Amino acid sequence: MSWEQVYEQWMNSDKLDEKMQKELKALNDNAELKQDAFYTSLEFGTAGMRGILGPGTNRMNIFTIRQATEGLARFMDTQDAETKKRGVAIAYDSRHMSPEFSMEAARTLAAHGIPSYVFESLRPTPELSFAVRHLNAFTGIMITASHNPAEYNGYKVYGEDGGQMPPEDADALTKFVRSVENPLEVEVLQDETSSLITIIGEEVDAAYLEEIKAVTIDQELINEMGKNLKLVYTPLHGTGTMLGEKALKQAGFEEYMLVPEQAVADPDFSTVKSPNPEEHSAFEYAIKLGEKEGADLLIATDPDADRLGAAVRLPSGEYQVLTGNQIGALLIRYILEAHKQAGDLPENAAVLKSIVSSELPTAIAKAYNTEMVDVLTGFKFIAEKIQQYEEDGSHTFMFGFEESYGYLIKPFVRDKDAIQALLLLAEVAAYYKKQDKTLYDGLQEIFEEYGYFAEKTISVTLSGAEGAAKIKEILEGLRTQAPTEFAGVSVALTEDYLIQQATDSQGTSRAIAMPSSNVLKYTLEDDTWLAIRPSGTEPKIKFYIGVKGSSEKDAENKLAAYEAAIRKITE
Repeated sequence: MSWEQVYEQWMNSDKLDEKMQKELKALNDNAELKQDAFYTSLEFGTAGMRGILGPGTNRMNIFTIRQATEGLARFMDTQDAETKKRGVAIAYDSRHMSPEFSMEAARTLAAHGIPSYVFESLRPTPELSFAVRHLNAFTGIMITASHNPAEYNGYKVYGEDGGQMPPEDADALTKFVRSVENPLEVEVLQDETSSLITIIGEEVDAAYLEEIKAVTIDQELINEMGKNLKLVYTPLHGTGTMLGEKALKQAGFEEYMLVPEQAVADPDFSTVKSPNPEEHSAFEYAIKLGEKEGADLLIATDPDADRLGAAVRLPSGEYQVLTGNQIGALLIRYILEAHKQAGDLPENAAVLKSIVSSELPTAIAKAYNTEMVDVLTGFKFIAEKIQQYEEDGSHTFMFGFEESYGYLIKPFVRDKDAIQALLLLAEVAAYYKKQDKTLYDGLQEIFEEYGYFAEKTISVTLSGAEGAAKIKEILEGLRTQAPTEFAGVSVALTEDYLIQQATDSQGTSRAIAMPSSNVLKYTLEDDTWLAIRPSGTEPKIKFYIGVKGSSEKDAENKLAAYEAAIRKITE
């Protein structure tokens, strides 16, 4: 059917409630929005799906939730009876329709006789990852759009290891989801009190908080400095408040302050332009409170509490928001140094990071005889490696991170965990405070020892059908006519992860031992690296730049030059 026919199918359906019927009719007044809502189905990929709330096949609504869950149920129907009985853990964040979507998923599963375990109220994504493992569920569903604006929601699927589904399983699931032709016709169980739907909460919270005790490395340090460290924490209207507070108190941090305006769940995220700790503007309220109280450290977590951002106090008294790579470097250095001093740093220690993350942590890991392992973007690839290490004993996992503010310290969770990172970063700040230093001082020490590394991510939003075509055109153009230089510096190595091939400037090629992914990466003669990839969850194409300079100013100048070269590609 054409998208116009699908629109009429929805208009004539008796399944829509009054609110959605009104929204559907209102689309007649905007031809562009109407087409965008129906010209395609909301894409379900390896990261699940994410989209704008509203009626339509290209929107997040109860019917597209049912469609995705029907696909998951059909996938589970191919498993043996005992596996199917293990059921599905379901959690949700503070966004519009999140509670409703979680119950729609449970009702769809119940129609297939599949049990589900639904959290009683909003919970962080990392707790969902933990719950899958804790409950021995076969899979998990997280209703969240992470750090997207308020008009979005999303749906992520987790495997039985607690990580987001790896490509092979995700591809199989995606085929089942796409086989559901009409989301309006998906059957759901009408009785929400069915024995197939179990409400969970406090018991899982307690089990998670028991595990998080292991994140603390130096309890004596916290006992001494926990009363002195002034920490401001904002959950940005999301899920982090309850577990974040309990984790801090449990560890012994007593001088933390919640940003009161942002401590309450709010699906409109009314005090921020974007609930994204990557954005400096997200720290506006935290900075005001920090300045008033003389705080040592400001921390923000995104709505589903899987990403964490931080701001540190400068010698001037002002606050500087750290990059995700800088936070990663501070955490890695502290973890490895602490274990080295304690004499228990494993000989087979390994740190994991994504291919678009900084090389500064690589330099730090090398100094501690710790292997740095690069994986594709997506925390599921870090989770896969953790599982492999547990099975073959080849390495001991010490830390995993992505430049996009995602960190994991202890693998009882298999996704990025901002609650763990909140706890450890506070400990690192206490470590420096004991020396009459700040985290800013600690970062400068790292730069002085390992070099002035700097990175930048450029996200270009290209929405709708035209935007998708433009993103495809940019990537195809780069593959058809491979760049030989950027900003006057020659390309030494081109890595195309889609065809899994690396080619040097002499034309010699080798295979890349990673799954296929639509990523291009260039290493230049001055050791700068550039990477380009389309976002898996948003209508964006992302450009990453990583440089190393002789000073902070030199690194900034290099970044500016390469950014100018990158901007030309999107013109």
